[in-house]
Amino acid sequence: HILKTIILGQMLSLFICGTAVTSQYLAEQYQVNTPMFQSFINYSLLLLVYTTMLAFRTGSDSLWQILKQRWWKYIFLGLADVEANYMIVKAYQYTTLTSVQLLDCFGIPVLMALSWFILRARYRLIHFLAVAVCLLGVGTMVGADILAGRQDSEGSDVVIGDVLVLLGASLYAISNVSEEYIVKNLSRVEFLGMVGLFGTIISGLQLAIVEHREIMRIQWNWKIALLFTVFALCMFGLYSFMPVVIKVTSATSVNLGILTADLYSLFFGLFLFFYKFSGLYILSFVIIMVGFILYCSTPTQTAEPTALPQPGSTGLDNAALKLDENDSETPAVTVQFTREETVVVSTD
Repeated sequence: HILKTIILGQMLSLFICGTAVTSQYLAEQYQVNTPMFQSFINYSLLLLVYTTMLAFRTGSDSLWQILKQRWWKYIFLGLADVEANYMIVKAYQYTTLTSVQLLDCFGIPVLMALSWFILRARYRLIHFLAVAVCLLGVGTMVGADILAGRQDSEGSDVVIGDVLVLLGASLYAISNVSEEYIVKNLSRVEFLGMVGLFGTIISGLQLAIVEHREIMRIQWNWKIALLFTVFALCMFGLYSFMPVVIKVTSATSVNLGILTADLYSLFFGLFLFFYKFSGLYILSFVIIMVGFILYCSTPTQTAEPTALPQPGSTGLDNAALKLDENDSETPAVTVQFTREETVVVSTD
């Protein structure tokens, strides 16, 4: 089970790596910065595939029934997912890479707290130690970035950038907890279909407001189109595959596993962007994997809902039971009314 969880988590990391590398290549080689447009393409693909699947369903899990019962909940879920993606990408314009990498981990304790209260997950000491080890690995990775000289810019407004990262990480946690609840209690197709539907609407509106000028400035060619296509396929694969992994493990486990995504991006950056290599990158990867294995080695528990108290001796159910038990001991009473309206009472 641990090996399966590790493999699934690293597959998600590779999808995230694909989105990060293509986005960075678009930004550095072609000066294309369109995070909302890229998200809009992904949500449109989810809409095309999974919302269409819901549209052909009948019965209680059909698209119409889902919208009629839970439409407002999915509006909030779609808003949280869209804005989480946008805030994290936007933060790079204001703050440093180090801040984004470190503060992005804020989503993990938020996710654990939400899982505790909403999903009733119960953690043991080894789980907290495992999270601490994973965060130590992230710190090692950031140290390697600084030593390798990747920290060139200090950002235009660090406070705004840091707040955006914290908000984005918290929204990611909300989205992931909601995803775990839906895929384990409802269905994966319902989650993806609803996120695709409302994510397309919300990102489309935001795209028209904040990014229409950037899209008009794109000098389209086959290389840019190919990069957009690879990004969209990686993001679509990430969204389609993550519910499968969450159903097997948990949202917290998945978020610990994908901490290695930045390291995969760095390894690709050695060849594409000529990053300097540091042995600390390998060390940070090993530390994160050790923490991830520790977390997966002991399953979390789920608290049982509080049992309802049994009715006391004065309760109606108990009183009725006593009447039934004493029925054979109590004389039956017969009441009859005569035409002269006199009452005759007799007992057997």
